[in-house]
Amino acid sequence: MSLISSPPPLPLLLFLMSFWTLATPFTVIMSDSGEPNALVEGPQTGFSINKDGARTDAREQEAVYDIMRATGNDWATDISDVCRGRWHGIECMPDKNDVFHVVSLSFGALSDDTAFPTCDPTRSHISPSITRLHYLRTLFFYRCFSYNPQPIPSFLGQLGPTLQTLVLRDNGHVGPIPIELGNLTRLKVLDLHKNNLNGSIPVSLNRVTGLRSLDLSCNSLTGSIPNFSFPILSILDMSQNLLAGSIPSQIGACLSLLKMDLSHNWLTGSIPNSIGGLKDLMLMDLSYNRLKGPLPMWFGTLVSLQTLNLKGNPMGPTQIPSEGFEGMKGLMILILSNMNLHGPIPSSIGHLPSLRVLHLDGNHLNGSIPNSFRELKSVGELRLNDNGLVGSIPFGREMVWRMRRKLRLYNNSGLCYNANSGFEDNLDSSSSFGIGPCDPPRPRP
Repeated sequence: MSLISSPPPLPLLLFLMSFWTLATPFTVIMSDSGEPNALVEGPQTGFSINKDGARTDAREQEAVYDIMRATGNDWATDISDVCRGRWHGIECMPDKNDVFHVVSLSFGALSDDTAFPTCDPTRSHISPSITRLHYLRTLFFYRCFSYNPQPIPSFLGQLGPTLQTLVLRDNGHVGPIPIELGNLTRLKVLDLHKNNLNGSIPVSLNRVTGLRSLDLSCNSLTGSIPNFSFPILSILDMSQNLLAGSIPSQIGACLSLLKMDLSHNWLTGSIPNSIGGLKDLMLMDLSYNRLKGPLPMWFGTLVSLQTLNLKGNPMGPTQIPSEGFEGMKGLMILILSNMNLHGPIPSSIGHLPSLRVLHLDGNHLNGSIPNSFRELKSVGELRLNDNGLVGSIPFGREMVWRMRRKLRLYNNSGLCYNANSGFEDNLDSSSSFGIGPCDPPRPRP
């Protein structure tokens, strides 16, 4: 039997990356005593003849009425049985006595293709009656309280025995993150993206050891990142906050991490060596912080990494390690712009077979462009502008034609091209500012 309700909100699953595909099915809800409850897991495509007497738990029905009224959806009170009504945004499951219980509630217009109940923008709030839904696994509010800012209610911590997914995304919530959320020890997904939350990240979240996705991005959180230990965490996003202090080395203990985004904060210190042990990490974005160098030598140990962005960190004066990126066969995006990097460009970068985007602009790099860059067959965007590079440009006609305006070489007064290479036929004028042939023709007498 399956849930009575709508499918998961597919358009918003992008913010969880691949979380849902990684998550294993949760087949039974455990009570505080450790005993499984009587919910029946299985197909629930409708009511068969012997199910005609099944009804929603009366106390939960009244709780749903209160919750719907609090969001401006008074129409729900006209539905005699909220589970059998089966609107998009509610999911129910039966117990062994054919009594149905609410396991999921979702609100907010995700796209034109979804029909979750919307929220009245002027008076919506989260009703305390939610705590009367003792089987609730998923609670989802999207863009519901922007015109009626309110704190995240601390009573949500009472849902600890069952709640697995809490999404309060782009809602306009104000104030701190309640420490009571640390009581949600069964939680797998916590998403508080794009609110107006302030204060520090509560240390109590460390009790939620089963977290797989934690998104606190686009808020105004301050203080340092706590020494969390989430052994099965896949997604960590704390970008665009006001977090300070160093990156805790305990992040290296999150061995299941796929995405780590701590960009646009005030983080200081160096990148912890423990991160070099994250063999499954696919995206690491630490851009626009205040991290110091030197660049680690162990980047090559991140064998699954596809995106590395360190832009805007004043890590120099330091050099790019000559062998620092060897072995990163899956690396597609490498951004090291505006980092006060000095010295030559290592030829090893030209041996990254999957590289598509390379930004080294706004540094103090010198020497020539490595000949190995000819082998970057997949690169579609290359920025080497605003450096001190000299010598002949090693790119062929096809490579220049492929990149066109996404090839930026200007403000390197020492660069030139071979007159017979066909380089000048394809180079965009804005990219070639100040670049001429290496051996200009001699004027005739």
